[in-house]
Formats: sequence, C-alpha cells, structure tokens
Amino acid sequence: MSPSATSVGIVTPQWATFTEPLALQSGASLPGFDLIYETYGSLNAERSNAILICHALNASHHVAGIYEGESESEGWWDNMVGPGKPIDTGRFFVIGVNNLGSCFGSTGPASINPATDKPWGSDFPIVTVEDWVDAQARLADRLGIERFAAVMGGSLGGMQALAWQYAIRSGSPARWSLPLRRTSLPRTSPSTRWREPRS
Repeated sequence: MSPSATSVGIVTPQWATFTEPLALQSGASLPGFDLIYETYGSLNAERSNAILICHALNASHHVAGIYEGESESEGWWDNMVGPGKPIDTGRFFVIGVNNLGSCFGSTGPASINPATDKPWGSDFPIVTVEDWVDAQARLADRLGIERFAAVMGGSLGGMQALAWQYAIRSGSPARWSLPLRRTSLPRTSPSTRWREPRS
C-alpha cells in the first residue's frame, strides 16, 4: 500500500533510554526504562508546536502513517493526523509515546529486570496514569520541549491529557488539554462533562 498525499507516509519507531530511576506513585521505582515513540512533522525553531497524543489501553505509539513493507499497518488515528488533516503535520510536530508496562516496546513485564537478569513478569511494578505522564515528561525534556501546544487522547489517553494539565512542573506544561471520548449519552447527562472535549 502506498501512502496518500494526506498521509505522513512511512514511519519508523524511535527508542529513548533513560538511566535515571523513575519514582512511581506506588512507592516503587524503575531503575531505568526505555520508551518507544514516533514523531510526525517538524519541530519549529521555538519548539512551540509540539502536540502529544496519548494512547488508550489497547493502542500504542503508532498513531499515524504506515510501516515499510506492511500493507495493513496504518496508525490508530491515521485519519486525524497528517498533512491537511485536523492535526496538521504541516503545522505541528506530533509525538506518540508507548506507555510503560505496555507490550508494544516500552519497558514492561517482558523487559529484563536488571536486578535478576530475567524478565520482570508479575514483578513489574504497578504503574499509574501519573507515572506515564512523568515518563512522557522525561521524553519531552530529552526532545527539548518545555511546553506542548496541546496534549490529547481518547479514553485512557484522555485521562493522561487531564493528568498533564495538573502535572506539577515549572510553568504550564501544556497550553491545551483535550481529553476525548465517544458517548451516546444525551447532553443533559451529569456525566457529559467528563465525556466531551475540554481545554
């Protein structure tokens, strides 16, 4: 399958390794960790056009584009991210990060526990939304991004977007927080306020 004119085209995942321990909300810590991520578009000179897209429970860092030689490998939000699309990669530098504990490449239960030289398995510590945000912040620092133009995601990704909005960092970590979730509930429902995009 050839990428269309509105596709980000063929993409290649990237890895970032962090050797500093990451303190977790549970009281445990990871002695170091890897994050797999993808980027689309170009970061401007001011580093002010970055958008972080957070994935839901069953998704990954592969937000848009296709993998070379894999005909059915479109990213999970390929219809939203790309040239001329709602999240326009002609304007924005878009980042998709695979969360800790996932099975898509970032450090998780299948990774080697440096204390035992064996896979973590069930010994892998519990990680929370806040822990994911802390790890994402490490990647933002590595990329030289002090403030995101927006952080967004659906379902569990929306929870991460909310956590970013309230994250304790110097200054405001995100200009906009856009948690998204589909719902068929009437707009008069008291729960609607948790299920619609907000800034």
